[in-house]
Amino acid sequence: MLINTIQNLGRSGLSTIAGLGRAGAMLFGALKPSGRGFKLLPLLIKQLYVVGVQSLIIIVVSGLFIGMVLSLQGYTILVGYGAEQSLGQMVSLSLLRELGPVVSALLFAGRAGSALTAEIGLMKATEQLSSLEMMAIDPLHQIVAPRFWAGIISLPLLASIFSAVGIIGGHLVGVDWLGVDSGAFWSVMQSSVEWQEDIVNGGIKSIIFAIVVTWIALHKGYDAVPTSEGISKATTSTVVQSSLAILGVDFVLTAVMFG
Repeated sequence: MLINTIQNLGRSGLSTIAGLGRAGAMLFGALKPSGRGFKLLPLLIKQLYVVGVQSLIIIVVSGLFIGMVLSLQGYTILVGYGAEQSLGQMVSLSLLRELGPVVSALLFAGRAGSALTAEIGLMKATEQLSSLEMMAIDPLHQIVAPRFWAGIISLPLLASIFSAVGIIGGHLVGVDWLGVDSGAFWSVMQSSVEWQEDIVNGGIKSIIFAIVVTWIALHKGYDAVPTSEGISKATTSTVVQSSLAILGVDFVLTAVMFG
């Protein structure tokens, strides 16, 4: 029994290390210079639309409601201490530091990450990737690289929109519904938000989350078993592993930035 357990642990460890190696090799192959940068620009623009623009609706709607809920919950706490005028500070800092980057990354993983995995997995199952190789076209440069850069560009912008819309939602509830003074809401927010500590650090989080989510999604699709069941498992694995990675990396980044 003990020997079987040790063997299973060793097998799982070796499988994980091998998977990380394949993921690193895939990323290196996609990012190494190919001499076709400008020729791939139309593909990048197309992927920016697919990955970024088509994720905009869920980001805006989610940001609005999260900002509204955050303002409502924050008001019920702050009013007990007579500090409801600080509602703008609480909403803005919560969104810029944590909720904006994290929630937008989780939504991005569920919407765009799963789509990337399914798309590349289907390309592998229908031998489209093999066809590119037969035509002397590197699928890592043609397929993976544009999607990777599109994810890195899109997520920080989506996180910024999420935070901005969330602040607007917080203002709608706090000022227009609960009666917090509008001038106090904005002035306290402006005086408390710092460029380096809040906005820049939030942007850095978004960029790192974008790398993590897009890398996992592309690797899972590229490494998927070329069957319907294999693609389904790879898509599910993308969402689960991306979500856990986002939360784990967020803790590390928060400890480094604000600890």
